[in-house]
Amino acid sequence: MDDESLWLLPQLIRAQRVASLGTLRDGAPFVSMVLYAPAEDFRSYYMHTSRLAYHTQDIQRDPRVSLMIAEADDATRDPQTLARISIMGAATICAVEDADYVVARGAYLARFPELAFTFGFGDFALYRITAESARYVAGFARAFTLTPARLAQASRIA
Repeated sequence: MDDESLWLLPQLIRAQRVASLGTLRDGAPFVSMVLYAPAEDFRSYYMHTSRLAYHTQDIQRDPRVSLMIAEADDATRDPQTLARISIMGAATICAVEDADYVVARGAYLARFPELAFTFGFGDFALYRITAESARYVAGFARAFTLTPARLAQASRIA
């Protein structure tokens, strides 16, 4: 991966707050919008969602997911050049007793402080998507397959 593409990746993951989450619903793909917070090392991504949401119900049946983070389209250039990353992995509940719960909750609330009240709702839970692989498109004809180790390397770029 070239230096420009590597530099762009952490900017993309940190700048965006909304992603598309792909789950399996009755054996078919289902995509929804979610708010996310990346772990410091980009190996995990956190969502705080209600069990009433279809995507949460889907995760409870089958934890395999894909999280797509995309650069916002401001209509000033060819949309095929927008950076995006699709992270494939498994989503699991980040339980209150888990060692990283406090860090995960803190990362989520640092991005979405206005949603602190939802942590008091009984139907909400914090979920962790653990990255297994990723497909990163840094622009037109600049696509890369990334491992969790490569995501962690990118997280260290300021």
